[in-house]
Amino acid sequence: MNNSDILILGAGMTGMATGIVSEAPIYEAADAPGGICSSYYMSAGGDAPLPQPPPDGEAYRFEIGGGHWIFGGDPAIIHFIRSLVPIQSHSRRSSVYFRSRSLSVPYPLQNHLRCLGSEISLMALQEMALAGHIRPRTMREWLDQSFGTTLTGLFFGPFHERYTAGLWRDIAPQDDYKSPATLFLSLQGAIKEAPPVGYNTTFIYPIDGLDALSRRMAEKCRIRYGKKAIHIDVCGRRIHFADGSSSHYDKLVSTLPLNQTLTLAGLNVEAPVDPHTSVLVLNIGAVRMPGCPNDHWLYTHENRSGFHRVGFYSNVDTSFLPTSARISQDRVSIYVERSYRGSEKPHENEIQVYVRSVIEELQEWGFIGSVEVIHPTWIDVAYTWSWPGSEWKSSALRLLENHGIFQVGRYGRWAFQGIADSIRDGLMVGGALLAS
Repeated sequence: MNNSDILILGAGMTGMATGIVSEAPIYEAADAPGGICSSYYMSAGGDAPLPQPPPDGEAYRFEIGGGHWIFGGDPAIIHFIRSLVPIQSHSRRSSVYFRSRSLSVPYPLQNHLRCLGSEISLMALQEMALAGHIRPRTMREWLDQSFGTTLTGLFFGPFHERYTAGLWRDIAPQDDYKSPATLFLSLQGAIKEAPPVGYNTTFIYPIDGLDALSRRMAEKCRIRYGKKAIHIDVCGRRIHFADGSSSHYDKLVSTLPLNQTLTLAGLNVEAPVDPHTSVLVLNIGAVRMPGCPNDHWLYTHENRSGFHRVGFYSNVDTSFLPTSARISQDRVSIYVERSYRGSEKPHENEIQVYVRSVIEELQEWGFIGSVEVIHPTWIDVAYTWSWPGSEWKSSALRLLENHGIFQVGRYGRWAFQGIADSIRDGLMVGGALLAS
């Protein structure tokens, strides 16, 4: 097939990987590549994001969707990334933060029970040891079965209430690999140090930021910016854009979220649509206070503002700080995440109230002093979930494929995965379509 018969929607990591292999044109709504996996810069006191750092380097680096660290991935994909940009490897530093106790417990919580005291430790171990083996139907049932009611009540329940915006009681179990439950390691961690586990025990990150990786990938692609798709004519196989133009396709690769592609194509599936959560990310540059932790990120549910994670960009790499602060490290670059039910974006005045609340709390906690810059970003489809027994996703993917539309990537296929796996999917699909 001639690559002119293939079109790609979205110049995120997946779309660009597809374009590199297939050499097919990519249509991107924004004016820059990378999607939510891209960096931007803000000077202290400024209110306008900059695509590049100023000449003097006096700016904080942030990411649109919060900290996107590159974990896992096939060695060949890591080699591909390394061929484009210099990278640095990191070992995860992450904790569960109990504000009421001024206590940070290393992640994962269940493997560090000795930090919670002997009474909680013993109860949790007993519950995990006596857990049944009936296949759980919901995430709530999975949490109870995996960690017991004590740990679920103490942390996993209230945390997932915020992380899933209240969906955890009804959605199917998911993400078990993020916090694996192993009784042996929980027993070990109740007595002494347990080895790190999970999908992100180590991760890599481009030394010059994700925007450097995005730019290098974009150089290998044919990207047409400012092309926001507003309708897909599945009968005529034509995409219509907001600028009034249109393009014909024989095969369409879409990295847009699955629900959005269905809407653009005017297609419906006879099944309840699987849910998703949106995330409001607050990027903050501030004076670093003595109480600021050295973790890469904290999971927390004990706060007034409603967020579930606080990440520290500059604890991963000081290049997230203005040049003048990189040696003294008297500043800190932070991201704060709060989930909402799918697409329920708060009004601007609500966001401003929330911003003030977050700043006040982080100052009360002794994490930050005066704030030099703060910038909210909204990720409409941030995490995707499924109802128990749902066939919506598989039916939607088949329906689109029948019309020559192939969904690719984390949001396109409605499944959690990282940057490395998204790049792998794009390279694979691009090659497969080109050869067909």
